[in-house]
Amino acid sequence: MSQSQDLPAKKPAPTPKLSQVEGVKQASALLRGSIAETLNSDLVKFTEDEYNLLKFHGTYQGYDRDSATELKQQKAEKKWEFMVRARIPAGRLTSRQYLDLDALADRRANHTIRITTRQAIQFHGVVKSDLKGTIADINATMITTLGACGDVVRNVTAMPAPVRSPVTERLAADAKRISDHLLPHTRAYHEIWLDGEQVLGEPEIEPIYGTTYLPRKFKIGLGVPEDNSVDVLTNDLGIVALYEGDTLVGYNFAVGGGLGMTHNKPKTYPRLASFVAFVEPDDLIKAVEAVVVVQRDHGDRTNRRHARLKYTIDERGLPWFKSEMERVLGRTLEDPRPMPPFQVADHLGWHEQGDGLWYLGLAIPSGRVQDTDTVKLRTALREVATRFQPALVLMPTQDLILADIREEDRAGIERTLRDHGVQFAEELLPVHRWSLACPALPTCGLALTEAERIRTPMIDRIAEVMARYGLAQERLSIRITGCPNGCARPYAGDIGLVGRMPGHFALYVGGDFECTRLNWKLLDRVPEDDVPETLAPLFAEFAAQRDRGGDRGEGFGDFLNRLGVERVTALVKPDGADAGGNAGDLVEAD
Repeated sequence: MSQSQDLPAKKPAPTPKLSQVEGVKQASALLRGSIAETLNSDLVKFTEDEYNLLKFHGTYQGYDRDSATELKQQKAEKKWEFMVRARIPAGRLTSRQYLDLDALADRRANHTIRITTRQAIQFHGVVKSDLKGTIADINATMITTLGACGDVVRNVTAMPAPVRSPVTERLAADAKRISDHLLPHTRAYHEIWLDGEQVLGEPEIEPIYGTTYLPRKFKIGLGVPEDNSVDVLTNDLGIVALYEGDTLVGYNFAVGGGLGMTHNKPKTYPRLASFVAFVEPDDLIKAVEAVVVVQRDHGDRTNRRHARLKYTIDERGLPWFKSEMERVLGRTLEDPRPMPPFQVADHLGWHEQGDGLWYLGLAIPSGRVQDTDTVKLRTALREVATRFQPALVLMPTQDLILADIREEDRAGIERTLRDHGVQFAEELLPVHRWSLACPALPTCGLALTEAERIRTPMIDRIAEVMARYGLAQERLSIRITGCPNGCARPYAGDIGLVGRMPGHFALYVGGDFECTRLNWKLLDRVPEDDVPETLAPLFAEFAAQRDRGGDRGEGFGDFLNRLGVERVTALVKPDGADAGGNAGDLVEAD
């Protein structure tokens, strides 16, 4: 017997156990599962497996958290409801589409429209009996909800300015082309929600995604160095178009951005995308698909907390990722080309479009289009859309642009808006103009504390503190989220307030306004009421010591970043708050 025959056979390496959601996708028959059966039943809610599939169709199942405790004490069922999200590439809508969506808010939802930080629209408060009708009604406007959520490429964002130029028009068109190309092919969506007939005998395939789609959600944004309104580096794939005059030279691709994290899990973290390659104009769609395919084949399918592209990049490296892109694409790619520093353009207020028409950017607090006792925003926008028929652009800052406005209509539009109490940009302090907040309570099941509902009073109080130090007109970005999953991009602004526990926030500082640098956690548990005065010594030091050179002078986040963690921590001298501590456990949002 040979020596090799004397040795015991080597055991094969164990096959990694896939996450539960991977099994659900695999067994779903391309996202069908048992959704249709439960949808047509008397059950008050969907199962956990069905919930994971519903996301692909553009809806999340949740419950009204304001009433949950009282109902539990009464031993009654929770008030189950749904959020439905429309997929609107680059946020472009016609006035007719907007009016149809506005009517839907009354007919099917909670009488509000929510503009998201990804240039989409969400409806909240949809009940199960209205779910199919809501999705069908959205499709009747020539908009889909398919792929607005789930483990696919989500809504593709692009710089919002509706200026008539080769740059802006090309980027909006690119966003639409990318979105259409990466839309799931499954016929399940039309069968379940639009009464489409099953096609028997024909093979059904997902040519890009396969039967298990992507390991996790995937976000794509397009911008230019002159306007990084979309925070392009926060995306899994950030695409920066490079121009020489009006001629498109190509695109710098940046990969591995993503802001979701899990408290108390240091292996999860926010990350900005890293530039990996330059892509020729004609190769855009193929190169985007190559990035998606590499992540499809190499992303972690065993641990959903570790499944985003940022972890693939950090573990395998940019050189590896570029070589895999080249293998899929079938050609060598250039290294990223030099480009100017990022800037962020201000699209609020009146602007010329370059074609004799005008656009008007309106600040929409937290993106919530609603009528209140003092501001009839929904009514005003409905009247403007009906009478003047502007095009509309949803902004990644949760704001809204009314476009294609004739000179002779400007006064009438402005009068209509003002008559309903709508504020214009010049009436707002910069800190209000540049603040974001996620929905949080009562509709988000992951929220640890408030965000949208405390945004305005919180920013009002912070503005008062800024004014104390002569900073009332300082441009400053504040992002507020009810949990650490980053939906309002809190880790990429001057100041981030991240939900830590009920009534408390983790405080992040030191990012930059242009979103090229992450901020860092300064304090872990700051009571909501203490946030403005906690920031006071930082504003005082900034007012006294900032570098005032250049057009604007040193930004607040840049100043704190220059000071460094130790000096900034010494300034706030926390009383009862843990600097740099950890929060409780929370799973990164899907």
